[in-house]
Amino acid sequence: MADFDSRDGFHPARCPGPGWEEILAADDIAPPDFVAQDHYQYLGSEAIDAKRYYDPEFFALEKERMWPRVWQFAAREEDLPEPGDYVTYENAGRSYLIVRQDDGDVRAFHNVCLHRGRKLATGSGNAEQFLCPFHGFSWNPDGQLRNIPCRWDFGHLTDEKMKLPQASVGRWQGYIFVRESDEGPTLEEFLSPLPEYFKRWKHDECVTVAWVGKVVKANWKITMEAFMESYHAYVTHPQLLPFTGDANAAYHVLSDHVNVNYTPFGVVSPHMSDKKFSEQWIIEEFGKYNGRSADNYDAEDDAGAVSVPDGQTARQALGAAMRKTSQKMFGGDYSEVSESELLDALVFNVFPNFAPWGGFMPNIVYRWRPWPDQDHCLMEVRVIARVPEGQPRPAGVPMHMLGEDEDWSDAPELGVLGGVVDQDMSNMELTHEGLKASKNQRVELGDYQEVRIRHLHQTLDKYLAD
Repeated sequence: MADFDSRDGFHPARCPGPGWEEILAADDIAPPDFVAQDHYQYLGSEAIDAKRYYDPEFFALEKERMWPRVWQFAAREEDLPEPGDYVTYENAGRSYLIVRQDDGDVRAFHNVCLHRGRKLATGSGNAEQFLCPFHGFSWNPDGQLRNIPCRWDFGHLTDEKMKLPQASVGRWQGYIFVRESDEGPTLEEFLSPLPEYFKRWKHDECVTVAWVGKVVKANWKITMEAFMESYHAYVTHPQLLPFTGDANAAYHVLSDHVNVNYTPFGVVSPHMSDKKFSEQWIIEEFGKYNGRSADNYDAEDDAGAVSVPDGQTARQALGAAMRKTSQKMFGGDYSEVSESELLDALVFNVFPNFAPWGGFMPNIVYRWRPWPDQDHCLMEVRVIARVPEGQPRPAGVPMHMLGEDEDWSDAPELGVLGGVVDQDMSNMELTHEGLKASKNQRVELGDYQEVRIRHLHQTLDKYLAD
């Protein structure tokens, strides 16, 4: 555990008791070095201005200076598997058509008719052409002009002039990204160091098995920041404490655009350290409430039925069970996979709004977008799972959009995870309202457990300053 930052003499606080590195050291199989290495950075202790979350002028700056210049996760490969398949992606005043080409390539076009400006398409589907329902102008899936009704009246419009404008496209690990600007870092540079880290976890061999979205009455940053730290679990998610090392979690800053929170599972929260619980009890609680791992046990190997051998910990027993069932369900060799990669919440954030979980479990993937203004956002929860060895890659499931009066727990595909997200949602709207009403207009952050939030705002400032 790093306890001193020699650059400025700062001594970062840590929760008493075993830290992240000590927990990993007690496991049977060590994770990759990058998981265990401490990459925490002290980024200051200054308060954040509350107006960043609700001020229309600040939101306008984000739209003008940040969103057009960043790579945005727009789709998964399985969302558009066949030539002619398309999905629409909308954010911050822009609308894009993401289209699979005949050669398997993917292109992104601005989803606007070049005649009178109607959106060409909504939702997703398959198309031989994109026909504007207003006057019938049409384009081929490669963006070339197909037809102008009454072409005799448009002699001033050439085919070249009427090509659909394109956005930049990047593809990585099954994810498709778009960027409005042609300038800036490559996708691999933007994501660094994730291309190196995720080689092991192979998200490109996974497919979307659940995808749920809901409009939240709160700024996109407020909503996202609730998923960037484990500090809130003590009050917001008390049912998780019997098997979640919330205050043992690690917080690392990896680059301008990437940070990570590693939260250990299979250990009792330090907030309950004054009580004595058996390792078997930890497993029983894990089986009840750990939504991410539930699908990695079949009926005969249910998490709650795992027994802890004498001399072992709950983490060791759970790791052994998950190696067995992962190999059974997905194929391949899991014998040298660490407990951490099978159990823990390895939650990466890519600036500004994309959060894929690492490891070998069915992985959660979060995305947050303004929807459509600074006072609302669309939050999406995907779950991707590995395609079993020897089986064809299926198409992904479509997004289940929840209505205003529906809760995340009304989406059965999320299992107990839906109830956990509902607990988070109870904070979002009131936080947004509270920041508007705040007397001192200051947001105070912890130096360690909330460093990822500070990192987000410091990176955002770099874009807004240019």
